Amino acid sequence: MELIKCHECALKVNVPLLAESQKAHCPRCGYVLTALHKNAVERILVFSITALIFLFVSLPFEFLSFQGNGLENSFNIIESINILVRNHYEVLAVLELLTIFIIPVFILLSLIYLLVPLLSGKYPAYGKQLLNFVFKLMPWSMVEIFLIGALVSLIKIISMADIHLGASFYAFIFFSLSMTAAVLHIDKHQLFNQLTKAENKTEQRPNISVRKSPKLQSSIQTTWALIVTSIILYIPANTLPIMTTRVFGQDDPSTILGGVILLWQMGSYPIAAVIFVASIAVPVGKILVLAWLNYSVQKQQVDLTLGRIKLYRIAEFVGRWSMVDVFVVIVLMSLIQLGDTMSIYPGAATLAFSGVVVLTMLAAMSFNPQLIWKTVK
Repeated sequence: MELIKCHECALKVNVPLLAESQKAHCPRCGYVLTALHKNAVERILVFSITALIFLFVSLPFEFLSFQGNGLENSFNIIESINILVRNHYEVLAVLELLTIFIIPVFILLSLIYLLVPLLSGKYPAYGKQLLNFVFKLMPWSMVEIFLIGALVSLIKIISMADIHLGASFYAFIFFSLSMTAAVLHIDKHQLFNQLTKAENKTEQRPNISVRKSPKLQSSIQTTWALIVTSIILYIPANTLPIMTTRVFGQDDPSTILGGVILLWQMGSYPIAAVIFVASIAVPVGKILVLAWLNYSVQKQQVDLTLGRIKLYRIAEFVGRWSMVDVFVVIVLMSLIQLGDTMSIYPGAATLAFSGVVVLTMLAAMSFNPQLIWKTVK
């Protein structure tokens, strides 16, 4: 038996030794305390190395290309970032570079650095601190979201031209699948236990760290500040153009809602529904949920504890998927750059909407779910 403190409700639970493929859930809030995957270390290591290989294979080759009406163009991932910089969209370039390259690479290299010594029973220097940092970075890795954005972009323009998928596109798919598989096999508690055993075995001086108790009132105030700021940014995100299409020198700006309506009128109902849910329903719903949760804990409400914790988990999970629309604009801009003949440019709403997504993610992270259970005896 070992004592595990629940991350979401702070309940201390005695958990027996798990068999392979077993999970331990918190009896109060249902949170997964720990899970034991078969050959987890070996699988995470293999998937991490595989993901890195496919990522670097995806960089130099063609990602997407199109041909139609005598016009043609193509791009790769590196060129996509360069196009954003050349057109003075440095913030979007940094966003793309961080979320689909720098952060995923750091996570994968960190996992390899941690797990290779563990296989031989050795403790990697600063292992526990690095593992904590990796878990903080994981929500900001958006490889699979970028891939969905690319697929949505294809469907948007497939009626206008012939689209060709390059070798880089297929490599990126395998990169996304491999990284997802690696992340799904990670259990923080189990890895910490293995790091602790390796640390004791190698007789290193233990890393003593004092975990400070969460500042509850500070959490409430920070969450309110982030929610209010995201609401302010949500107004220009929906009223200003998110994308401008230039055809023969004539600009045709479109808002998020305008794009959804146009896709619906064109008969692209699934894509219209995806964009509506990801770009309109999810941000609004997340802001409302976080505001209600923060208000309820501020007023120390004691009812609907399970309902509130489930809403919190949903809000925390779906928030990052709103970035799909931003990646759609980035892919379309990278692919369609033909001067005044035909070009697509991000609108001012793209930056505002990116801010909404980032701020709501930070709001969900700053909200302390243990506050929901603070008054529960």
